[in-house]
Amino acid sequence: MEPGSMENLSIVYQSSDFLVVNKHWDLRIDSKTWRETLTLQKQLRHHFPELADPDTCYGFRFCHQLDFSTSGALCVALNKAAAGSAYKCFKERRVTKAYLALVRGHVQESQVTINYAIGRNSAEGRTHTMCIEGTHGCENPKPSLTELLVLEHGLYAGDPVSKVLLKPLTGRTHQLRVHCSALGHPIVGDLTYGQAEDQEDQPFRMMLHAFYLRIPTQAECVEACTPDPFLPALDACWSPSTCVQPLEQLIQALRTDPDPDPMSGEPRPCSPSTPQPRPGRPPPETEAQRASCLQWLSEWTLEPDN
Repeated sequence: MEPGSMENLSIVYQSSDFLVVNKHWDLRIDSKTWRETLTLQKQLRHHFPELADPDTCYGFRFCHQLDFSTSGALCVALNKAAAGSAYKCFKERRVTKAYLALVRGHVQESQVTINYAIGRNSAEGRTHTMCIEGTHGCENPKPSLTELLVLEHGLYAGDPVSKVLLKPLTGRTHQLRVHCSALGHPIVGDLTYGQAEDQEDQPFRMMLHAFYLRIPTQAECVEACTPDPFLPALDACWSPSTCVQPLEQLIQALRTDPDPDPMSGEPRPCSPSTPQPRPGRPPPETEAQRASCLQWLSEWTLEPDN
């Protein structure tokens, strides 16, 4: 597979208020360390210098985050008002996300609801990782829910694996990786929560991809579906043998599912609406506003540096 570079930035959705990029695997979103020669933020500045906002820390407002090792759909708000509308959708649990993954072993059930509370792991040598409730050193576990749907069974480099669609119904740090591991089917290539194996036997990446994203703001419905990276034509190590559920049917179900709407009396977010007038240039973000945003990100998204 082609490694990340400054040039290979893929845009899967674009409007006057939002971009959705197909983030490369093993790529940080942003970083303050001089050693990071390539980040998504630098790619965006290279391709869209006119869209960078000097009033923000990194020039772009990332509506959520993805792990360093995770590829796929990532939404970028192009102004403060758009960022606020996306934030509101995340806060009210109105965002739909779906991921593709290759996991170890053949998952026998075609659909599994994974319901393990997740907390921070304070055990020695496990800092910056998460664990399920009941694990030694688990601190402040919170309810966490993931739906898993099996797409295919097959082999990866000769070992049995399943291709699955994962829908996080909550947004804890490393939720999908922890839940798959707790189920006994860790994600292929996950060096933190996966099986301890020789480094030489590890695949070239962690097999987790943010496949589908829908953020139903009042002004527009931001919806993007990224290409499936887990195909034999793209990775000869992956050899599917049995189709359990066609991905195309699940994509259609994702697109037609109604958006959760907890605010009674509020118009449906993805229904046609009159665009709101664009405000004038907002004042620079304060430290308090940035701290509030970071708190939201830590609660609702994966940490990119782990």
